[in-house]
Amino acid sequence: MASNIIEITDLTKTYQQGKVKVEALRGVDLNIEAGEFTAICGPSGSGKTTLLNLIGALDSPTAGHVKVGGRDLAGMKAGDLAKLRLNKVGFVFQAYNLVPVLSAWENAEFVMLLQHVPAAERNKRLTELFKRVGLEGMEKRRPAELSGGQQQRVAVARAVAAKPELVLADEPTANLDSATGSALLDMMRELNEEQGVTFVFSTHDQRVMDRAKRIIVLEDGKVAEDNLVNGNGGALAGDKPDADTEEDAA
Repeated sequence: MASNIIEITDLTKTYQQGKVKVEALRGVDLNIEAGEFTAICGPSGSGKTTLLNLIGALDSPTAGHVKVGGRDLAGMKAGDLAKLRLNKVGFVFQAYNLVPVLSAWENAEFVMLLQHVPAAERNKRLTELFKRVGLEGMEKRRPAELSGGQQQRVAVARAVAAKPELVLADEPTANLDSATGSALLDMMRELNEEQGVTFVFSTHDQRVMDRAKRIIVLEDGKVAEDNLVNGNGGALAGDKPDADTEEDAA
């Protein structure tokens, strides 16, 4: 049986917006096993991006705990959190977060440079990835010279080139046409199946949900549904409802 790469216990996140408190997450309990290909769905404002940011140690919770790889993020020093993000977690941001002065190749290479991956290995990985994501011939272009969809493909290449154990992807197909989005999702599904990389998506995209092996639905900061699916849009008999789902639905 696979071990849990993510363990979330009674997770709460509250933001202060002026005089108003916004409860983005309200007592979430959730485990994700290593090797899962999971889509977190729900309406805007349901807490999807907040949850990914907490898992990736980009933000800290108001209450509760997040463990990644068995380590409680709350007990880790800033330097250790930075090492975790560098070596274990890949990020695909909805806003791309590319460095404007770097080329597409340099952006995709950046994390590997921080990891001290040898030049020959960097070149090998990126040459293959740029072919797979359809960016051949665009290696020297800076982000301003790329379309939104092309920038997102660079962001995906950057995330997976570093060979993380876990990839957190926030709406990774939002700016991609159907063919490009499907090709990227198929590539990520192959990495999941062939190399055991765990993927957790925040998404509204049916294409992501159709390929997911598990679909978690957030509503009002809580887990409303949690189902295993077959990766072809169908539910399996072994659904994994969250412990609080039935109570919440009552």
